[in-house]
Amino acid sequence: MIGHRSRFAGKTILIADDDEVIVELAGLLLEKCGFEVVTANNGEQCLQKVKEHRPALVLLDYMMPVMNGLDALKKIRGQYPDTYVVMFTGKGNEEVAVELMKAGAADYLRKPFASRSLQQRIDAVLAVRQVEIENRELLKEREFLQDEIKQWNSKLEQRVRVKSSELEQAHKEIIQSEKLATLGHISAGMAHEIRNPLNSINLFAQILLSAEGLDEENQGYVHKITQEVERIDEILMKMLASSHGDESKLKQVNLAEVIDEVLSNYQVRINKQKIELELNIDREVPLIQADSLEIEQVFTNLIGNALFEMEEGGTMTISLQADAEKLSVMVVDTGRGIPYENISRIFDPFFTTKEKGTGFGLSVVLRIVQSCGGKIQVDSSPGEGACFMIELPLFPDLVH
Repeated sequence: MIGHRSRFAGKTILIADDDEVIVELAGLLLEKCGFEVVTANNGEQCLQKVKEHRPALVLLDYMMPVMNGLDALKKIRGQYPDTYVVMFTGKGNEEVAVELMKAGAADYLRKPFASRSLQQRIDAVLAVRQVEIENRELLKEREFLQDEIKQWNSKLEQRVRVKSSELEQAHKEIIQSEKLATLGHISAGMAHEIRNPLNSINLFAQILLSAEGLDEENQGYVHKITQEVERIDEILMKMLASSHGDESKLKQVNLAEVIDEVLSNYQVRINKQKIELELNIDREVPLIQADSLEIEQVFTNLIGNALFEMEEGGTMTISLQADAEKLSVMVVDTGRGIPYENISRIFDPFFTTKEKGTGFGLSVVLRIVQSCGGKIQVDSSPGEGACFMIELPLFPDLVH
């Protein structure tokens, strides 16, 4: 039946033709099919109506005044890709048809045309249009999803890198803890096995000193023996200190006061070496539960190491800040820095680069910081100084 309602009813179709009869008849037919109809009688008016109404389809005459149909077709397809064009032409040669299709026409009809043919061609073109627009939307959706997948992959890779770094750090901390535990067993055994004969040596040395007839030169030798005994005993005590702490000595400690006390002890050396001191210390930080002597040992070792690296002068920066969960401390020097290959070993017991060092200082620092539930890190490059960063939790029981 001619004029039956189209499945694309409701779509807007623009009829552009300078033949008023064709415009009127085609308009009546399309309205019966349920389309919204807009008309134009020349090429420029056609483009204006397309801009205003964005029709799904334009029925466009090939021969038009002001602007011919071919030029109007090219502009419509270039500027409004969702508007499809079916050309009317009275010239039935194949050359014109090929030119129209190359210019972007979806189809063409020769004048005069039958009503049924017009309906069928319009429905066919609108069907193709619908599929192509849906395909374009699907492609856009696919691109959007691909971008989202890339973002998810990037976030996942970042999380994997973070977790891998955390696992690596945790593994290092476990190894350090195992080293400290091993040192504890070694220290206990050495203290028992060595200090007893050491005391005997010291006792016999004291007896020699009190003996009559010992000349001054031999007395000097005996004094050297007692000094070496004391040095060995001091090393043993440091080994014991690096492996365990005493929980019975825990009390409320003010880190700002501890830092002030340690700096006071080093003040003569700081002045002698012409060290510029920069302090960024919050005096209102909360107290922490710790062994005050051990906390003092932490800063004694760190500040002492910094001064050792700046014998010819430099700048030492110490900062102490707090947030809701932790205290953050930094001790920074402008000394010689730490070689890259030593960074992973500086907290190991027995490791030292000093000629007379025992290698227990930083292992003691690590043990004390960990006993407080905290962590310590170092950042350094040769020739650029070193930065030791400590975090101590305000509520250590909630850390694990």
